[in-house]
Amino acid sequence: MAVTQLPKRQLRLGLFVQALGHHVGGWRADEAQGSPTDIEWFTWIAKTAEKGLFDMFFVGDALATSVHRLPSTMSRLEPLTLLSALAVQTTHIGLAATASTTFDQPFHLARALSSIDHISHGRCAWNVVTSFSTDAAKNFSRSDLPNHAERYEMAREFLDVSFKLWEGWQPGAIVKNKATGQYSDEDKIQAANHKGRFFQVQGPLNIARSPQGRPVIIEAGSSPAGQQLAAQTAEVVFTAAASLDEGQAFYRSQKHYVQEAGRQADHLLILPGVMPIVGRTREEAMATWHQLNEWVDIDNGIEQLSTRFGVDVSHYPLDEPLPEIEVAEAGQSRVKLLLELAKRDNLTLRQLAAVAAGSRGHRVIIGTAQDIADDFQQWLEQEGADGFNIMPAVLPNQLALFVELVIPELQRRGLFRTEYQFTTLRENLGLPIPEVNFNNVSPLSTHKE
Repeated sequence: MAVTQLPKRQLRLGLFVQALGHHVGGWRADEAQGSPTDIEWFTWIAKTAEKGLFDMFFVGDALATSVHRLPSTMSRLEPLTLLSALAVQTTHIGLAATASTTFDQPFHLARALSSIDHISHGRCAWNVVTSFSTDAAKNFSRSDLPNHAERYEMAREFLDVSFKLWEGWQPGAIVKNKATGQYSDEDKIQAANHKGRFFQVQGPLNIARSPQGRPVIIEAGSSPAGQQLAAQTAEVVFTAAASLDEGQAFYRSQKHYVQEAGRQADHLLILPGVMPIVGRTREEAMATWHQLNEWVDIDNGIEQLSTRFGVDVSHYPLDEPLPEIEVAEAGQSRVKLLLELAKRDNLTLRQLAAVAAGSRGHRVIIGTAQDIADDFQQWLEQEGADGFNIMPAVLPNQLALFVELVIPELQRRGLFRTEYQFTTLRENLGLPIPEVNFNNVSPLSTHKE
């Protein structure tokens, strides 16, 4: 693909971290290293991504496990604890983690995230999720989950409370005047005084305003409810798209929701997940992909499909096209993606299980640095994405190759930064400081004892 001029926009790149790689068979590669509970390993990953000038290091989470989960996620470090450790080992890269609005409490989570933002000097981000696992519910003294719509209502209120808590500390709240003895300005520290359907929180937050004011907000829901919530509250959206057409349709839809919410379209960045299989030649890349797929455990893939669909698919014929299945509500957007992929490509159940297990439903690009840069440039310039959430199939090799080969090619085309320009994640992403509505909170003086 010929490059005729430098693009006006540059890519934003997140690194979606799975300790043993995102491909289900990646841990079996001879070169695979590390452990999901090894902080030195995560430090190497974060520092390598920072060397590659990635915008952020992102770690997901789930609140339940089983022997059928991916090796990277069966046992893992608690994300906020991990980010706190990495904050003092890195300097520039953003640090993002998943936390659930279904099972946490706004005061506790807002305080923890603000702490990470302080420790990292303004590099924290929160991936807001509404949990859909009934196994997770059973780990939190519940027998079942609220329905899909109610979980999103809860998430919206959770975010409202968090914003009130973060906004409760205004700039200049800490005076620290030794001459007069005044440490703080009482009028600039305000209570949330929130009383809603799901949460009652007085506040104020017991930690001062952080460098970003509040963390960068990430969301990943692709259902209409998820897109509407993101349009109102998110600054980055993670998604999955199997083709440029699908990516463009989601991009247009999400940006439209953002404008309807009264925001500028470029104040929300869309980063689809993608698994690049990088080789110095196309043959080398293809050989890596074929080897990884030979290690796919189809039983594990069937188990993953059954979990996602909420339907046991193990009794269907493996080598026939996927039959019509009425799936459970659960994680709607990813289920829809898998079903559309199976229908479009006429995949058998075995093939769909291999895709679900191998790429976890995300797009795979196989080739050289030039091939991958061509693809990324096309998606950026044709408005399929603002950047990508990179999912290395196997570590350390695929991340190392991406940084060594792909990043310089993107830089050569003017598609990616050559240095970090700012100190905070929000600035490096080109996002504005959120407008603060201090009328949304109550004066602290009304809560004096």
